[in-house]
Amino acid sequence: MNRRAQQAPLLTRLEVQSLATIETLDLELSGGLSVFTGETGAGKSIIVDALGLLLGERAKPDLIRRGEEQLLVTGFWVQGGEEAISSRRVSRQGRSVARLNGEVVAVRELSGWAEERLTIHWQHSAVRLLSHAAQRRLLDGRCAEAAAAYSAAYAAWQAAAARLERLRTGERERARLLDLLEYQVGEIRTVAPQPGEEEPLSAQLSRLTHQEAIAGAAAGALDLLADGEVSAEGLMQAAIKTLGAGARYDQASEALLGELRTALDAVEALVPELRQIAESSAPDPEEIEQTEERLTALNRLKAKYGPELSDVLAFADKAETELASLQQDQEDAGDLAGEVERLYGALLAAGRELDTARTGAAGPLAVSLLAVIRELGMPHARLEFGLTPLPQPGAAGLSDVVLLFSANPGENMGPLAEVASGGELSRVMLAISTVVGAETPVVIFDEVDAGIGGAAAVAVAEQLAQLGRERQVMVVTHLAQIAARADHHYRVEKEVVGGRTVSRVRRLDQAEREAELARMLGGQTSGAALDHARELLASGTVASGGRKRTAARR
Repeated sequence: MNRRAQQAPLLTRLEVQSLATIETLDLELSGGLSVFTGETGAGKSIIVDALGLLLGERAKPDLIRRGEEQLLVTGFWVQGGEEAISSRRVSRQGRSVARLNGEVVAVRELSGWAEERLTIHWQHSAVRLLSHAAQRRLLDGRCAEAAAAYSAAYAAWQAAAARLERLRTGERERARLLDLLEYQVGEIRTVAPQPGEEEPLSAQLSRLTHQEAIAGAAAGALDLLADGEVSAEGLMQAAIKTLGAGARYDQASEALLGELRTALDAVEALVPELRQIAESSAPDPEEIEQTEERLTALNRLKAKYGPELSDVLAFADKAETELASLQQDQEDAGDLAGEVERLYGALLAAGRELDTARTGAAGPLAVSLLAVIRELGMPHARLEFGLTPLPQPGAAGLSDVVLLFSANPGENMGPLAEVASGGELSRVMLAISTVVGAETPVVIFDEVDAGIGGAAAVAVAEQLAQLGRERQVMVVTHLAQIAARADHHYRVEKEVVGGRTVSRVRRLDQAEREAELARMLGGQTSGAALDHARELLASGTVASGGRKRTAARR
């Protein structure tokens, strides 16, 4: 693997518990190309299923090993000397718990994190190529700047056009809403409520309506304290005079005399205030009416916009903001039509630039893909990207992008979705993965080599080996030609333990690889089959320039 690949995230270990026929699995993984082989039905794709759970694939309870209540998959990643751990636990009740570095996260978050590091090409994933959107994205990867510029222009035009449409179709509703908002804001602002004013207003109203009672009570208190024939003030003065006769001889009496004088001072200070209250005029009916009206206005606002004055004020602020927006819409309606027209022109310009960029990128990309496709057992294949103008601008451009294909000579080219067989589609997918490159540092292929053999199998093996020089690649395969090119070879085996089927995965040494390749070539491990396997391994080492020996030492 090159230096760039070594700096990318690497999946170094996979732990699996209670997944299908796996009881426990602790699998050490390495960079480069790894293959997983085994007898039919051994459960080779279970490894892919486990990694799929880390990608956020739907967790089916039937994946849980019979007799267990939950399964657990944990991936250990290393990048730049730092380790990261991702895991997914699934219960038989369907509950799923995802974790990143020990912290519980949403499955969606785990999926987003894993999608930056891992791509799985399932047996059915080549079907994604059938959509024009996937084919367009493939081409737009070579002209990303022009595609992004068009997307931005389209979004701006759509937003302006949608606003103009709302203005034109909602004039009656807008007028009704304007009237309502203007009335509501006016009603609240006319009253102009102040936070916290209700309590003092209520106290004031209570005082005004009971002023006669308040004055009478004050007059009675004043009579008792100072104005009556016998008053507290007169009695206290007499008490001071009487106590003073003996205070000169007794310190305690002298102290009490001081306290009596202080109390008399306090009573004398109260008298003028009580006199003012007692002599106050009758309540002002106009002031009472104004206070009652103010409280009534505040309560009316609370009943309509409350329940509290703070809610009324918040409603007024929100209504004013909405009112200003609607008024601005009215002012902008005339200018907006011109703005939509201007943005539409900018969109067409961006679309023409995108078409030009796509046309420029389509030829070289098709040539590169076709070179690989022809090596994969389709020597007469033809492929090109076709651009068909749309009747009106679309979200992704002014033209539709379709991948045109023909596998055999003398046949007309047609849309890939209509003319390619399943095997041909898989090989086109493999060509795309190796030419365009996987978007993630770890790539998994689950038997995408189905239906391929002979020279095509050798070509597929070379393409996977080439991708393994740039990425960490794992392949579930039944082809000896591919397995022979691997840096690391794992065998998936089934055995019955205690009456239960158990799948195990182990890395093979050189002798075991030879035996496994011999089995894959002819179903037996005779001397001739082993010789053939050794030749295949040797040819794979030569083809990769000694890469396997280097990888083995690593």
